[in-house]
Amino acid sequence: MTETSSVKEIVPPQLDNLLKLDPYLEPYQGEIKRRYNVFKTILNQLDTEEGGLDKFTSAYTHYGIHVDCRTNEIKAKEWAPGARAMYLRGDFNNWQERQYPFTRDEWGIWRLTIPPLADGTPAIKHGQIIKLLIETPGGQLEDRICPWSRYVQRAEKANTYHGVFYNPPAEQVYKFKHEQQKKKERLKIYESHVGISSWKGEVATYENFRLNVLPRVVRQGYNTIQLMAVMEHAYYASFGYQVTSFFAASSRFGTPEELKALIDEAHGLGLTVLLDLVHSHGCKNVYDGINMFDGTNGCFFHDNSRGYHDLWDSRCFNYMQREVMRFLLSNIRYWLEEFKFDGFRFDGVSSMLYHSHGIGHSFSGTYNEYFGLATDTESFNYLQLANHVSQTLYPESITIAEEVSGMPTLCRPIAEGGGGFDYRLAMAIPDVWIKLLKEKSDEDWQVGDISWTLVNRRWSEKNIAYSESHDQALVGDKTIAHWLFDTQIYTHMSVLSERTPVVERGLALHKMIRLLTYALGGEGWLNFEGNEFGHPEWLDFPRAGNNDSYHYARRLFYLSDDETLRYKYLNAWDQGMNACEEQYKWLAAKNTYISRRHEGDKVLVFERGDHGLLFIFNFHTHKSFPDYRIGCARCGKYKVVLNSDSKTYDGLGRVSDTQVFLTEDTKWDERPFSFKVYTPCRTVLVLALTGDVK
Repeated sequence: MTETSSVKEIVPPQLDNLLKLDPYLEPYQGEIKRRYNVFKTILNQLDTEEGGLDKFTSAYTHYGIHVDCRTNEIKAKEWAPGARAMYLRGDFNNWQERQYPFTRDEWGIWRLTIPPLADGTPAIKHGQIIKLLIETPGGQLEDRICPWSRYVQRAEKANTYHGVFYNPPAEQVYKFKHEQQKKKERLKIYESHVGISSWKGEVATYENFRLNVLPRVVRQGYNTIQLMAVMEHAYYASFGYQVTSFFAASSRFGTPEELKALIDEAHGLGLTVLLDLVHSHGCKNVYDGINMFDGTNGCFFHDNSRGYHDLWDSRCFNYMQREVMRFLLSNIRYWLEEFKFDGFRFDGVSSMLYHSHGIGHSFSGTYNEYFGLATDTESFNYLQLANHVSQTLYPESITIAEEVSGMPTLCRPIAEGGGGFDYRLAMAIPDVWIKLLKEKSDEDWQVGDISWTLVNRRWSEKNIAYSESHDQALVGDKTIAHWLFDTQIYTHMSVLSERTPVVERGLALHKMIRLLTYALGGEGWLNFEGNEFGHPEWLDFPRAGNNDSYHYARRLFYLSDDETLRYKYLNAWDQGMNACEEQYKWLAAKNTYISRRHEGDKVLVFERGDHGLLFIFNFHTHKSFPDYRIGCARCGKYKVVLNSDSKTYDGLGRVSDTQVFLTEDTKWDERPFSFKVYTPCRTVLVLALTGDVK
C-alpha cells in the first residue's frame, strides 16, 4: 500500500491583515488562498525550471532577432509550436525564401545563427526590412513579423506593417541623463496621446511632445504623465488598443531613441512617466500582428471560443501557457528597463477578470460575483505575476488597473492574497457626471447621491479619480465642456462676447465638477490633455467614416494661451487646483468627513486632510446664502485658499480672496465649532486653517 502525501497549503503571509480590513472576505478566504497558492506555485516553477524570475523576464534580450556583440553573428530565436518550418529573409538576402532555415527543439523553439559577412560586419544592417517566413501546418508559406520586433514601419502606400531590423550604431543610442523619480504617493496624472499633441492636422511626434507638451504639463502642476498608444498598432484609429507589436514603440511618432529622450526629459522635469499597457487582448491582424503566428488559431491565444473577444474583435491571451507568460512578463520588464518607464496603467483589467469580459454584466457588489465561477482566475494570477515582476525588479514602479467591477483585493498587496495593484481607476464617476448632464436638470441634482458616488470605494484600496478621460472625449460622446457650453463653445468663449446664461453656467459647473471629483473621489487625480481648459472639440482619428481627416485628431493648446478667450480661465483653475493640492496634500489624507448634504440648499460641505481643509460647494442654480453656518472640527482662523468665484478664474468676485473667518464655539452639523460664510450660487470655496484663535 502506497502512502499518499498531502500537498501543503500555501497561505498568504499577511492574510490576517486583509481579513481585518474587510471581515466580509472571511467566507472567501479559501478561494483567496487557492489563488495565492497558484501564484506561488508558478513562481516556484520559474525558479526551478527557468532559472528564476530575473532570467525568465530577460527573454527579450535573446528572443527575437539580435546581433551577438561578441561575434557579430545574427542570432534568431522564436516560439512557434505549430509551424512546420521557419526561415528568415529580407533586404539582406534579396528576399530569398529558404536560404536561412531555423532548427526546432522539442518545445517548439526555433533557432538560427547567421555568421557575419566577410568584412566582419553583421549580415543584417540597421534599418533593413526583415520578415519571418513560416510554413504553416497546412504547408503554406506565410510572412510574419517577429513578435519581439523593436521597430516596425508601415510600408509606403500599404496598410500593413513590416519588421525593421533595429540595431543603431552606438553613437545613435540614446544615453539617459536623469535619475528616475521615486514612487509618488499623490499622483496628479496628465493622460496624453503623443500623436494628437499638436494643433496641426497631422500625427505629432515624440519630439514635439518633449519640446512643447512637457513644459505645459509641469506648468499646470501635474507630477505624472500617462502615455497612451505607444505600443505599436497598425490601425491609428484604435487609439492604441489593437496592439500588433508589443515590443515596438510606435514608429508613426518617431524612433525608440526619441521616445527615450522624451521620458528622460520628463524625469529631469520631476515627472513620473506611466505607459498605457495593453495586455488584456491582442489585435487579430495576422500579417502585421501576432495572431496565427505559427499558422494555428492558438499559439499566443486560447485555441477556442475563449480566445476571441467578440466586442473588441480581438484575441485573448492564454496567460498560463509558459511561453505566453514569458512573452508578456518580459514585455513588462522591457518597457521598464529599456525605456525607463515608471510603471503602467493596465488596460482592460475588468475584461480580463471575468469570463464574460464584463459584457452585459451588471455588478451588484455581492462577493459571490468576485469569488465564484464567473471570475477568470488565470487572468487574476497573471496580474499577480505582472505586479510581482514590476515590484520585485523595480520597487519604485507604479501600477494602475482600469477596472470597473470593484473586484475586492485587486489593489491590496500580493502578500495579503491581493492582486498587487497600487490603484484602480474610479471608472463609475465619469458616468455619473455625464448622466446628470444628459438626463437631469440642474434643479434635480442630488448632492447626497453625487457625494455618495465619489466616496463609494473600497476602504484601503486606492482610486484614481477623474471626471472625464479620453473615453468621454472620443467622437460619439461629449466632454463635460461640450455638454455644458453646447454650440456656444464656438461662439461665446471670447471675453469680448456676451456672457450668456449658458456660458455663465458652463464656467461655474466645469470648475465645480472637476474640483469636487478631485477633492472627494480618490487618492489620485487624472485629466486627459485638453480637458483642463474645456477643449471645444471631440477626438476623432482619421478613418474611412471621416474621409481620413486629422481635423479632430489634435489638441488646440493655443486656445488656452489666447488672452482674449475664456479657456484661459479654466486653464488657470486647473493650475489652481493642482497648486492647492500640492500645498495641502489632500490626496494622501485619511480623514475625510462630510458634514453637510443639504438637498434644498444644494450645499455640500466636507473636510479633508490635516490642515483643517474645508470644501464648501453651493450647486444651487440661483440662491446665494449670506451668513451660511459651516461646521468644522477645529477652532481657529480660516482663510480662502481657492475660490471658483474669483475673477482670476472668470468668477463674479462676490467673495474676497483675502477674507478670513473666525470659528465660534457653536456646534453645527455634528461638528464642535462653526462660523458663517457667504456662499454664492454655483461656487466652491476652499478654506484652510491658519492657526488657533488668540
